[in-house]
Amino acid sequence: MTEQNLTDSRYDVVVVGGGAAGLSAALVLGRARHRTLVVDAGEPRNAPSAHMQGYLSRDGMPPAEFLALGREEIARYGVELVRDRVTDVARGEDFTVALERGGGVRARRIVVATGLEDEMPDVPGVAGRFGRDVLHCPFCHGWEVRDEPFGVLASSPAGVHQALMVSRWSKDVTFFLHRVAEEELSDLDLRRLAAAGVDVVPGEVAGLVVEDDRLTGVRMADGTVHSRSVVFVAPRPVPQTGLLERLGAEMDETPFGTYPVVDSNGLTSVPGVWAAGNAIGFTEQVVHAASGGYRAATAIVGDLRMADLDAALGA
Repeated sequence: MTEQNLTDSRYDVVVVGGGAAGLSAALVLGRARHRTLVVDAGEPRNAPSAHMQGYLSRDGMPPAEFLALGREEIARYGVELVRDRVTDVARGEDFTVALERGGGVRARRIVVATGLEDEMPDVPGVAGRFGRDVLHCPFCHGWEVRDEPFGVLASSPAGVHQALMVSRWSKDVTFFLHRVAEEELSDLDLRRLAAAGVDVVPGEVAGLVVEDDRLTGVRMADGTVHSRSVVFVAPRPVPQTGLLERLGAEMDETPFGTYPVVDSNGLTSVPGVWAAGNAIGFTEQVVHAASGGYRAATAIVGDLRMADLDAALGA
């Protein structure tokens, strides 16, 4: 992506975040003839993945290619995009948007599509192989690794659910309790694991075994090695919602992080501010994020249209 100089200091809409949600919103806004700016820090959540799956007509496409096509599409409608980071947004008659590289712009409406970061379990080797043979979502990657020997690394007793789900894609699944005591699992958990054919291994995991740049096993603290070629983990989601919090948006604490309270179109409790994608929830996949950006944009187009008509009536 080439750098662009901003052609104006005032936009109808500033979209914060250039992933699937932000680009989808920008596409709709551009086609509605709204002066729109996308500020993209260039840190998509799915960057470690070689391909994205489950998006009709785009199944298997590399995430970087998907975003590059999206940037080309929004440019056709006059949408501007800059590689920068929004450091603050202040409310007023317009929103004042401060940029990390200096200066800022004004906007009548804001879309926050800043996503989230995945914080990996503190096990040697896990972070470096995430998106390759260390995975987190069977819907995203299960087909590609089907029937391989799976390991599932527990971060909490809730890891049982992940172990049961991935057993749909492989009959050879080992559930490593790591720092979870077996007593923390319910009788129903243990019976379900047994019914699914999932082996349960107590004890702490010391790290992964990698040979010739390929995952081959899971090493326990006692030195035992279990042969595995894929390991599923449950990263701790860290929503990038600082801007929304500073704007005073109502937030909701969930087991997967704190997210803004939004209506069906992504409108937050702050008038004029919408949110979409992983900024509103942990389970928003690419296809959901694109849909959320579209819904937010259509709502903004209607909101701005009514505001302009009401202003004309008042004048």
